[in-house]
Amino acid sequence: MTTSEKATVELVMGGIAVDIDDDDWSGEARYFEYSRAANPVGSGRVPPLPMERFPAGRHRAITTGIVPFDLSEALGTSTPATSPALLAAFIRIAPGDTVETAPVATSELYCVIAGEGSSIIDGRELRWATGDFFVLPANCRTVHRATTDTTLYWVTDEPLLRHLGVAPTEQRFAPTRFPAERLRAELADVEHSPRATDRNRLSVLLNTVPNDMTQTVTHVLWAMYGLVPVGTVQRPHRHQSVALDLVGQCAPGCFTLVGRSIDEDGEIIDPIRVDWEPQSAFVTPPGLWHAHHNESGEPAWIIPIQDAGLHSYLRTLDIRFAPPRRT
Repeated sequence: MTTSEKATVELVMGGIAVDIDDDDWSGEARYFEYSRAANPVGSGRVPPLPMERFPAGRHRAITTGIVPFDLSEALGTSTPATSPALLAAFIRIAPGDTVETAPVATSELYCVIAGEGSSIIDGRELRWATGDFFVLPANCRTVHRATTDTTLYWVTDEPLLRHLGVAPTEQRFAPTRFPAERLRAELADVEHSPRATDRNRLSVLLNTVPNDMTQTVTHVLWAMYGLVPVGTVQRPHRHQSVALDLVGQCAPGCFTLVGRSIDEDGEIIDPIRVDWEPQSAFVTPPGLWHAHHNESGEPAWIIPIQDAGLHSYLRTLDIRFAPPRRT
C-alpha cells in the first residue's frame, strides 16, 4: 500500500466497529444535536446508579475469599463496580488462612467488621482487630492473614481508574491505621458535646494528613464512623457523592429513608425504606435525600464510604441539609 492510497482499518471500540481512514483520521467522529444529547443520564443512555442492598448472608456463606458488591451489569461497565468510581467487597478469612489484594487503585479502605489478624505491606506488618480501620495507598500488594474468623469491608477506587484507562504513578498518603478505641473515644466526645442535639449527624470523619484540604481519608475516599442513638432521627441531607453504606451493630427497627425530594418541612417525599441488618451494606445514589432512623431499643452505627474526596477537590460535592423541624 502506497502513502497516496487510503487505507481503511476496522477497529472494534467498546463493541462498536468503526472504519478509520488513515489519511482522514475521522473514523471515530460522531455528532449529536445538543438538546438531545446534553443529558445522557436523564435520557437513559447512561444507566442510573441502582439503590441496591448486599445482605450479610452473601459473605457469611464462605470461609475464605473475596465477595464483591458487584453492580457492573446494571451500571453497564465491563469490570466489577459498585458505583461508577468505587468497588466495595467483603473479605472473609478463616483462622490461619490468607487473602492477597493488589488492586489497580489510588486508595484502599478496610474496616475490620470482626476478627483479628495482620496485613503484610511492602515487608511491614500492620496488625488489626475488630473495629479498626486502615487505608492503603496506590501500588500495594498486600497479604492479609487472620488469627480468628475475620470479616473485612474493603472499598477501592479501581473502577474510576479503569474508566480513565490509567494506573497510579505515586503514593499520595502513607498506610494508616485508625484504632477502634480511639474512634470510639472521638465519637463519645461528639455525642456528649454541648451542641450534640443540634447536629445533623453524630459522627467522626477519618482523615490522613496529606488530605487536610478536603478533610477526607484519602484524596478520593471519604469515611464516616457514625452513631444513631436510641429513639432518634438523623434529619435528611443529600450530596453528589455516592455512599456505600456499611451497617454496623444495630437491632431491628433501624432503617434509612431515601427519596428524590423533600417537602417544606424537610421531610422526604415518597421515601424508599432500607431496613438495616448488621454486617450488610447498601448503596445510596448521588443526589438523593436520606435520613437515618433508630426505632429500636439499642444504639446503632452506620459507616458510609463515599467518593467525596474526589468531589470535594472538584468542588462538586454540593452537600445540603434539610431545615430543622418546626417547633
